[in-house]
Amino acid sequence: MQTPNSDGAERNVVVIGGGFAGTTLARRLERLLPAPWRVVLISQESYTTFNPMLAEVVGASVFPEHVIAPIRQMISRTRFIMARVTGIDRQRRLVAAETLAGVREIRYEHLVLAFGSRANLSIVTGMAEYALPLKLIGDAMFIRNRVLQRVARIELESDPMVRRRLGHFVVVGGGFSGVEVAGELADFLAGARRYYPRVAADELAVTILQDGRRLLPELPECLGRSAARSMGRRGICIRLGARASQVDADGVMLADGERIDAATVICTIGSRANPVVERLGLATERGRIVTGADMAVEGADGLWAIGDCALVPNAAGGQPSPPTAQFAVAQAMQLADNLARAASGRPTRPFRHVSRGMMATTGHMKGVAQVFGVRLWGLPAWLLWRAYYLMRMPTFGRKLRIWIEWSWSMFFSADITHLRFTRSSEADEAMSPGAAPSIATDPAPVPPRVPAGLRMAAPVAAGNTH
Repeated sequence: MQTPNSDGAERNVVVIGGGFAGTTLARRLERLLPAPWRVVLISQESYTTFNPMLAEVVGASVFPEHVIAPIRQMISRTRFIMARVTGIDRQRRLVAAETLAGVREIRYEHLVLAFGSRANLSIVTGMAEYALPLKLIGDAMFIRNRVLQRVARIELESDPMVRRRLGHFVVVGGGFSGVEVAGELADFLAGARRYYPRVAADELAVTILQDGRRLLPELPECLGRSAARSMGRRGICIRLGARASQVDADGVMLADGERIDAATVICTIGSRANPVVERLGLATERGRIVTGADMAVEGADGLWAIGDCALVPNAAGGQPSPPTAQFAVAQAMQLADNLARAASGRPTRPFRHVSRGMMATTGHMKGVAQVFGVRLWGLPAWLLWRAYYLMRMPTFGRKLRIWIEWSWSMFFSADITHLRFTRSSEADEAMSPGAAPSIATDPAPVPPRVPAGLRMAAPVAAGNTH
């Protein structure tokens, strides 16, 4: 491991990824590393996304800004650079990053990969073309708009079969994300229906497909059953042992040959590695970078990996750490200590963490949880779940504002606004002769204008899960 030069030249610990792992690591290193060490955090986005709360954005239980936290509010002495990483030169120890001001090369002594994972829609035929992933804040907003479009279109259709297909929403995956989005979606539809008087209750349905014998396999079986009962009471159809084999514009085909008609399919399964991992030529397993016990990448001096992108062995149980926010934060805390040790020439320590518990929501004001061996369900579990993520928000002012708005939303109906980010020039184009209608479908959000090289680069963004 390298230590600062005797001439006092500044040395960088560069962290790529602004998710739970990256921001926690940077904040911890600010307190542990002495001068001339400096922390540089690179992220494609200027905020951290609380991915476990994306389902609540879909169900309009919270506003989009409630599930993100500005990175600059979370750090103090760390240098933050909003950019896409276009290359890493391990020999010269340089990171090439495409910024709004052009390409910049950033020298490092230690480089930490914490950029999470991507959605993998290739695991089921047709899913990439017809299913909607739930991985980013833009995905959540797109799904919410799509749901409102479907309900609005039902009012205009006369064919009963078409109406039922439009009102059927299928969620693929019965893990944390699948259960949460299905529950939120069912509650959202039930609350929004009163504003659509021409839509009958039996024309709206939510089905969750789980290729396993129960929901939430990560939690104790009794909590999985509790989640299933809560969802079943609200009319959600739970299909266990149902594996999707093909998705098309009109529904899902199961592996046993059964077909389920649905106009909207939401995908919560499958993840893949960031493309930059492949270019680095690092050893991977199931798409995650293989690390040593101390989170150092084997055979690559000065290179470390944590979070969803890394396969980190857990000394507490001998098994690889799960890709959850809890373990990402714990890895970041331990790695910060290891980097401080490496900077001072001391030996590093293996990662060791015992899970404190897991939580999941099953809809608005409903959830299941196991914390320190105590099992909770219903409103207490949901309140505990929200309290945890509220504590993760930066600054007291932001916590207070979000707490007030969350409390307000507990007593009033969800917002059914269809948010379209249309600029004046685009509105004029839509009204021009020969222009195609723009209300039948909702295009993906248009990203900010960036240099050509930036668009070609593989984005390195934060990835968070539970």
